[in-house]
Amino acid sequence: MIRKLFYLFSSLMLLYNCSENKEYPTRLELSENWSLIQESSFKLISDDISIPTTVQSDLLDVGIIPDPFVANNEEKVGWVAQEEWTYSTEFGLSREQLRSDHLYLNFDGLNTYADVFLNDSLVLKNTNAFIKSRINVKRILKESNQLKVTFKPTTPFEIAADSAHPYTLPLTSADNNHRVFTRKGQFEYGWDWGPELNTMGFSRPVYLDIYNGLKIKDVYLKQNNLTDSIASLEAQIELVESDVYEDLEFDVYVNGTKSGTINFKKTTKKTQAFNLPFTIPNPKKWWPHNLGDPYLYDIKVVAHQDGVERDHWNFKKGLRTIELVNEQDSIGESFYFKVNNVPVYAKGANYIPQNSMQNLVKPVDYERLLSDAVAANMNFLRVWGGGNYEEDIFYETCDVKGIMVWQDFMFAGGMYPADKRFRESVKTEASQQVKRLRNHSSLVLFNGNNEISEGWNRWGWQDGRSSEDKEYLWNDYKTIFQEVLPNAVEQYSDIPYWETSPMYGRGDARYETHGNSHDWWVWHDGLPFEHYEEHVPRFSAEFGFQSHPSYETIRFINEDGSTNINSVDYSTHQKHSRGKALIQEYMQRDFPVPDNDEDYVYVSQLLQAYGVSKGINAQRRARPRSMGTLYWQLNDCWPAVSWSSIDYFGNWKALHYQVKRDFENVLLSTHLKANTLSGYIVNDNLNDITGNYSITIKDFNGTEIHKKTITATAKAGASKVIMQLDLDKLDFDPQKVYVVTEFASKKVIDILIKPKDLKLSSPKIQMKSKKTKDGYKITLKTDVFAKDVFVIYSDKGHFSDNFFDLEPNKEKIIYLKRFSNESGVLQVKTLNELIHKAKLGI
Repeated sequence: MIRKLFYLFSSLMLLYNCSENKEYPTRLELSENWSLIQESSFKLISDDISIPTTVQSDLLDVGIIPDPFVANNEEKVGWVAQEEWTYSTEFGLSREQLRSDHLYLNFDGLNTYADVFLNDSLVLKNTNAFIKSRINVKRILKESNQLKVTFKPTTPFEIAADSAHPYTLPLTSADNNHRVFTRKGQFEYGWDWGPELNTMGFSRPVYLDIYNGLKIKDVYLKQNNLTDSIASLEAQIELVESDVYEDLEFDVYVNGTKSGTINFKKTTKKTQAFNLPFTIPNPKKWWPHNLGDPYLYDIKVVAHQDGVERDHWNFKKGLRTIELVNEQDSIGESFYFKVNNVPVYAKGANYIPQNSMQNLVKPVDYERLLSDAVAANMNFLRVWGGGNYEEDIFYETCDVKGIMVWQDFMFAGGMYPADKRFRESVKTEASQQVKRLRNHSSLVLFNGNNEISEGWNRWGWQDGRSSEDKEYLWNDYKTIFQEVLPNAVEQYSDIPYWETSPMYGRGDARYETHGNSHDWWVWHDGLPFEHYEEHVPRFSAEFGFQSHPSYETIRFINEDGSTNINSVDYSTHQKHSRGKALIQEYMQRDFPVPDNDEDYVYVSQLLQAYGVSKGINAQRRARPRSMGTLYWQLNDCWPAVSWSSIDYFGNWKALHYQVKRDFENVLLSTHLKANTLSGYIVNDNLNDITGNYSITIKDFNGTEIHKKTITATAKAGASKVIMQLDLDKLDFDPQKVYVVTEFASKKVIDILIKPKDLKLSSPKIQMKSKKTKDGYKITLKTDVFAKDVFVIYSDKGHFSDNFFDLEPNKEKIIYLKRFSNESGVLQVKTLNELIHKAKLGI
């Protein structure tokens, strides 16, 4: 205890950042030197814990539980969530600090049911992981203080709430028990891609605010008008306390220059919100990165009281207009976004939490994953409603990188209660989260929930229920998603609100013509990939297909370090009940089915990329009827077989490399129907492009069979058929050819039939490598057409391109960035080899 007090007193020698005219509030971070005790045994787990943290990660650190991400260890750690755990720390305060006018204890996130004691006084009973708590503790604090937080299992609270509820609430899976009664990440109860890992702990910081005078609680940078010549804004400033202030002044600075001031001789306790108007001449606008510069202004608001600078607030703000266009039209009902009055095609994916133990996600992980999204030409991410409201760094990075964000409220796959306690908790949650996120330029939508309306109307949730029961449950739904949430969005922001995703699911014919869609006919219903080409929704918010992860990830899962995908260890990381069988079924339709694990993993990734690419191409070709394609899913929260395009360790699957090509602003896409090959150009740019357009059919030796070239113009923001070829009039074997489409320095290679039906021969691939500063420059060349070339590096690294087609006698250069100093081995795998083996019966 003496050691801890000395450490904390040393760190608090400077209470205020003071000068003659400045006296800022002090934030005392209570992030170090916590102890963890298991209540049932009073066992000390550790006395050197930093927060944010989870009980599970702390137990893992000291070896009490095995890694839940390895083998079937998930089943061995479930007991943790059924115990009570107490974190405690001690800290000291000086007499001068204790004399301060205001001392507040802040919890930015407790997951979830927790009792908080300060010096043996119960100061908080937390019941919602998504809210912040701020507690006036001036009368409780002493020079030496003890803070204790006891986390309790969710199950007893959920059972009690369920028992008190007049009706049984439906869920997508009975295995999720009573999760809808608890406000925390719903994926923690298990999903069809994630483990059941119900974490407990501090999801965000704990700290003391110590200050005299005033403190800024929040600033809303409301944009009233934006033109090319001027931006009119107002800083809506909210103070923490209701108090009477004399000689009050607020200033706003834009990129370091003062742009506005307001003064008050005297305020009343009712005047705690202040509007400071200011303008920015000739404003630079924020754009999604694929259309322009995501420019951000540095905004600073300063509060003066009695001539002393008391507090300040900093933010980076992009100026842009956003509109969700949802209107009746000749097709049905549109759904697309206008940024700065320009219709923008949304290209991206669904984002889930990066780790089931959120505290293990570091700033470098956000930078890496969001950079990978931009590298794949994504301009849009949907934060899915069964996870968490993300950390500030996520939205800040999206602001900087020009990625639009669709933000779900955290409700997914079940009907939720709306009793007074729950409703008030959600109201607080919604208001806090809207206020926290509203200033981010990247944020373009708040969505009420994931698949709840769809589940209620088309998944049998109403079966066997009385009229009274159904009316009660639907009224609760309306209370949350048609009243509480939209009211918070409207009151505190100018961001559009959408009630539920999808508007109509695949069980309703309107899923193609009205609003946004989740199209799961492929995968869940087993329809072939060609379904995507025949049924294109207005905005696809979910669709996708599973694949196996990288060899590195498989070896991590298997305790023996093998790539055995049929092991008991590995089977526990396939959370979809039919996942293994569906991959096999689809693979048999379109690809050769390998008889060894490494080849099977490789083909599973080709299969995923092949299918999802059909969907992306069909949807982009349908612009402007279709204006968005978000596949499921970008990332993983643990090592698993899943729909992700980037696996848990950050390895790009074949899908992510394919998405990089499919999401380029100028897409060259071909579509074969009734033996007519149609060549499209889709241009997402803001300018027209004119150039030579050609389609060439070649045999596998690279010899031209047919070529047609014209001059074409790709109109800005449009899709157009540029050329059509009647293949009946040409003499060739579709099993022995590939198609090259070229336009304005872009080239795309396609085939005309299913990959398994190609008559490919075994290629002789030459590979040369040359060391670079951080890896290798690799040059590849083949004697015959090589399909789906997969370059493998035995150590950790990332390729600039992979899983590509290689034309004969033409060099292709790619780059490998190494992540370690160890020397690895380069190898090449192709689909040719598998087809050739199958042909020879090997």
